[in-house]
Amino acid sequence: MKRRNLVLAGPGLLLGGLGLTVPAAVRAQATVVKFGQSASLSGGQSAYGKDVQDGVAAAFAAANKVEGSKGLRFELVTLDDGGDKERCRQNVKTLVDQGVSAVVGLTSGAAAEAALPVFEEAQVAMLGTASGNMGIRAAKLTTAFHVRAGYDEEYRRMVQYVKDYGFTRVGYVYLKDTTQANQLAMTAALEAVGVKPTVTVALDRNAKGFEAEARQLLDGKLDCVLFTTNAGPINQIVDLMHAARYPGLYFSSSFAGQVLIDEMAKKGISVIMTQVVPRPHQIALPVVKQYHADLAAVNGARVGYTSFEGYIAGLVAVEAARAAARNGGTNKARLKEALAGLRTDLGGYKINFTGSSTRTASRFVEVVALDRYGRVIG
Repeated sequence: MKRRNLVLAGPGLLLGGLGLTVPAAVRAQATVVKFGQSASLSGGQSAYGKDVQDGVAAAFAAANKVEGSKGLRFELVTLDDGGDKERCRQNVKTLVDQGVSAVVGLTSGAAAEAALPVFEEAQVAMLGTASGNMGIRAAKLTTAFHVRAGYDEEYRRMVQYVKDYGFTRVGYVYLKDTTQANQLAMTAALEAVGVKPTVTVALDRNAKGFEAEARQLLDGKLDCVLFTTNAGPINQIVDLMHAARYPGLYFSSSFAGQVLIDEMAKKGISVIMTQVVPRPHQIALPVVKQYHADLAAVNGARVGYTSFEGYIAGLVAVEAARAAARNGGTNKARLKEALAGLRTDLGGYKINFTGSSTRTASRFVEVVALDRYGRVIG
């Protein structure tokens, strides 16, 4: 059974079972723009998926308040894929058949990659996938629009730290259900600083245990381990390596999300992460301040990097729909055209799709060090 959530904000709000509805008179006056989403709302990535969904929902609900009863109204239909590639592909097909103007905030890069043929055939925009997966960033693709940097950018920044620390024995851990594009990007980043991986480990993201993988890393006598996986495997592997008194450092890509930060804080273990959105507590930045205000209206939503990434994707969807409406309509073709020409500042986070062969609107990457209490210290 697929889990289906609907977000439609008017004077009332229908959000994942709150039971509040928008009056028919309001719906009749508004132009409803329907976006679809396939997200991992169950399974090992459920917290990550919910955070992304909450961020998109917050952006849509806030936009609906601004638009009023006669403007555009933004609707989000979310289907649960449990992090499974085939379920995501089928969800996307279902959403396309339902006539969504675009799909926003997919929560797995591997699943998004599996759904690419559906997007390309239907010519429906795949907007703001919450992953840096390089397999969905080829220049030949016509429907993928990214609001965040890819793993190539993250790896270059991460590996610069490896060079600065003088590390030579490096482990690389990645998900085996992704294509070689991510591995090639990491290899290129390491080669650029004269380093070759000492140990390379491919994981099944849904495995119950990772004892063999942790032992392989420990046997490598590594200076550091670079992870590009969801948070679950990292948490288990770090537990095992920490128990074995591993003395090196842990690096993670943004894909581990806020979940990893919270779990490492509980363990009292520090980690270095690449992040592709500004710090979610940097209130001096206008987009962060607005994010806090808008997220507060979504029940159960939590502040963090992952929901902030979803929020930014939602803001971009709103801006694109408004631009499309000014040019004659909000159907899938108009929405795609609007995205291709979109250039805006969201309040300290700049978006520019123009001139990008891979339709990547931001290349912002920050490396942050998290101390044993989960605080950003660098």
